Amino acid sequence: MKPLVLTFDIGTQSLRAVLVDDRGNLVCKKQIAFEKPYFSINPGWAEQKGEFYWENICKASLALKEEAGELWNNIQAVSITTIRDTDICLDKDGNPVRPAILWLDKRETEISEPFPALNQMLFAAAGMTSTAELIRKISHCNWIRKNEPENWEKTYKYMMLSGYMNFCFTGEMKDSTANIVGHVPYDNKNSRWQTPKDLTYCVFPIPGEKLCELCLPGETIGHITAKAASQTGIPEGLPLIATGSDKGCETIGLSCTTPEKAAVSFGTTATIQYTIDRYVEPQRFFPPYVAAYKGRYNPEIEIYRGYWLISWFKREFAEKEVAEAASKGMIAEELLNRRLAEIPPGCEGLVFQPYFTPGVSMPNARGAVIGFSDVHTRIHIYRAIIEGINFALMDGMKTLEKRMKTKTKGVYVAGGGSRSAEICQITADMFGLPVYRSQTHEAAVIGSSAIAFTAIGRFKNLDEAIESMVHITDEFKPDMEVHETYDKIFNDIFAKIFDKLKPLYNVSKEMEEKHGTSI
Repeated sequence: MKPLVLTFDIGTQSLRAVLVDDRGNLVCKKQIAFEKPYFSINPGWAEQKGEFYWENICKASLALKEEAGELWNNIQAVSITTIRDTDICLDKDGNPVRPAILWLDKRETEISEPFPALNQMLFAAAGMTSTAELIRKISHCNWIRKNEPENWEKTYKYMMLSGYMNFCFTGEMKDSTANIVGHVPYDNKNSRWQTPKDLTYCVFPIPGEKLCELCLPGETIGHITAKAASQTGIPEGLPLIATGSDKGCETIGLSCTTPEKAAVSFGTTATIQYTIDRYVEPQRFFPPYVAAYKGRYNPEIEIYRGYWLISWFKREFAEKEVAEAASKGMIAEELLNRRLAEIPPGCEGLVFQPYFTPGVSMPNARGAVIGFSDVHTRIHIYRAIIEGINFALMDGMKTLEKRMKTKTKGVYVAGGGSRSAEICQITADMFGLPVYRSQTHEAAVIGSSAIAFTAIGRFKNLDEAIESMVHITDEFKPDMEVHETYDKIFNDIFAKIFDKLKPLYNVSKEMEEKHGTSI
């Protein structure tokens, strides 16, 4: 009997249930696209009912079981990987107290209480007072504590989405140390919850009793309960293996376990992430994430709304391609990507800054396009978006290399955008490095499954699992003459845009806050 792992991957816009074998083959797969990934009661909010995710897991699992037939009996373990920084409040029975708040949510909380005197002094000495105040303002737990005290009182455990899914499968309120990515009091360096004695605990002071039990990647969280078995069709008693978040598992699924390999995700959020065996902050005051590879860390730079920008472009500018693709049974991106070759590198002076959603390090940033002239078309804009995302990722690579004191030798890509050979080649030319693509863009599924296979003894360690399950199928070599063009654009234009426009972004933010509307 060939052993299989059943892995679930919950993304922002869809969910996948996949049967994976020990050679990294996706034996059977079901995907459910979310018609409405989140709802917004107020501008900038992004919420979703917690039950929504479990209902879709059950739906995908039952459909997969029907398609798999006898193969379903070969499942030896279950694993799950989910989006990060998505929080949910559970009562003592494990029922959601209120909807989950997604990572996209932009609500803020005004808190009048000052930090404790000692913390204020230490924050000031470290030059992190404004950072601490901003993070406290945008932390979902603080918003709930202030605006919904009755719901906070009902909250037995404040969990990541991954932890809630673990509970639905096993009845255990546990989560992996590699899943705790969010605005919670977590000590990334030591893989533990903070206590009131820790410096930054006061930024998000969640009582210890409201935080769940932690376990290490590769450990068994629990076993599939009779209730979960009846709802999903998964055999009762199978182990649910702790793995990690979607990006962390994706990095493993790309074989990026050493710092000379850059894992680049062309997903809703575009990221560049490394794996390193020591604690290195990717940016000042920002910790690296705990890796799903035990004992290692994942320094990362994120570009919020990364390849979400492609969906935005399709909706606003590509009605023609969307209609044509539908008539041909294709996806619109395929038609658009074919047209990328019509536009020369650098888009004839058009440069795109992709910061549509500000981050903590750039709280007032906006997206920007500069260099328009009468030669530019909407396809110029499309290519400029792809180049702009890559410029931002290049900036992240340079920052991380400097902080880690390492040099990148290759870029390994995953996510929906990696399916395009055109985008992969543009990426190689821009980075000036070979770009590698594995057998599937579902790298997070491969990474999560590899951890599960190792946990059940199919492999002696995770490196052996990766060797068996990750297969590089495509290499895109850079054109160094084209790279020189991109390098000049990056240094002379892109790298200077944000600082030049920052004063205007600040004015725009002030006007927005004053008038209560976007400018």
